[in-house]
Amino acid sequence: MVNPSPSKPSTLRAIPSIDQLLRTEAATKLRDSIGVNRLKALAREVTEGMRIQIQSGNRTEQSKDALLAEAVQKLQVLCKVETISGIRRVINATGVILHTNLGRAPLSDAARNAVWEASGYCTLEYDPASGSRGKRGAYAEELLIQLTGAEAALVVNNCASAALLILTVLARDGETIVSRGELVEIGGDFRVPEVMSNSGTQMVEVGSTNRTRLEDYLGAITDRTRLIMRVHPSNYRIIGFTASPELSALADLAHQSGLFLYEDAGSGALNDLSGFGLNDEPVVRESISAGVDLVSFSGDKLLGGPQAGLIVGRREIIDRLRKHSLYRALRVDKLCLAALEATLAAHRRESTDEISALRMLALATDTLEKRARNLIDQLANQGAAAEMKATIIAGQSAIGGGSGPNVHPPTALIALEHGTLSADDLELKLRQFLPPVIARIADGLVLIDLRTVSVHEEPELLQALISAG
Repeated sequence: MVNPSPSKPSTLRAIPSIDQLLRTEAATKLRDSIGVNRLKALAREVTEGMRIQIQSGNRTEQSKDALLAEAVQKLQVLCKVETISGIRRVINATGVILHTNLGRAPLSDAARNAVWEASGYCTLEYDPASGSRGKRGAYAEELLIQLTGAEAALVVNNCASAALLILTVLARDGETIVSRGELVEIGGDFRVPEVMSNSGTQMVEVGSTNRTRLEDYLGAITDRTRLIMRVHPSNYRIIGFTASPELSALADLAHQSGLFLYEDAGSGALNDLSGFGLNDEPVVRESISAGVDLVSFSGDKLLGGPQAGLIVGRREIIDRLRKHSLYRALRVDKLCLAALEATLAAHRRESTDEISALRMLALATDTLEKRARNLIDQLANQGAAAEMKATIIAGQSAIGGGSGPNVHPPTALIALEHGTLSADDLELKLRQFLPPVIARIADGLVLIDLRTVSVHEEPELLQALISAG
């Protein structure tokens, strides 16, 4: 016999009131973590949602106690979503070193300590030696000068800002020449033509997509030309029949024509990284030595520091950039400067092992395999391997962040299979752990790459695997 449909009015009356829901023990425990007013708003959202469901006829009749228990559970879920929103620490097990979605380069211990020190009152614009006002970013700029051989330096909030500032100040009333093969779009919708347009300069394209010669630049110079721009293509490469002039030749042409040469160098290699397989990342010091007037590059990629746009070059040009009103809108805060100073100081000491991104890049496959084997053994010893099968397979890591797109360091991956969970479900469980473990899926397997997992994070990773199993 089919049960008659429940009476909507009686079921609606059984929905707990907002006050009743807020007086429960569970709601009382949530007040401190989320705040009274927000808790009230979420309680109202829960009860209203239940009301809509009942009115639509999609609910069976339930007792008051059952509806209250359901409302409490829904409230707890909403509060959990609230508390895990925002920026939080994760364990990056993807093997992508400069993972843009996960914050790119992880800061060194020294940089993290520097951020903590600067989080209170600090010497941002104060000179304790003289007792007078100091210059913001002076130490970071001095370090950049020492590391690159440039006459002067400036720090803004990202590399796109650096390009916008330079083009606005030097070429707003005229033309900027750039090779067609360098009109790239970099991650986050950074398109070179659009930045040029926003700066007010008129872009003049020369050459072809794959070959641009010195005479192409020469033929495009007019009395309206203000700047020649060279752009590193980041994660875009043209391979095969290609040509572009040497920087020194391009610098000579610019100077003979009374122009400046500006290079957007991208990832920020302060030293030759060919030992890591990064053969086509421009070294900033070499660009300055070749005669480039201004070079901009990122702080949070191969440099291994915080997000920043770093500009080095001729003093007279840097002074013009610093005096422009746009610079004040683009300058960085004390926390960024503190992290940047610590990172640059490590580079000056040639202590690249301190730079997390470079240390990860240098990890040997046998070291990673040994760590992976140890983790699998611990997983088995915990009795967590009954439903989860973990094996080691050969794989590849990635640089990420638009750096070294053709460089894939060999690695040893932990490949996970579960007896009852799909790869998607297993990955979701790892992602819901605190802290979330971010892995990748390939060929029906969940893959863990320890290249981007620090040794001190391995106990947490082990607990996440046990929990998921």
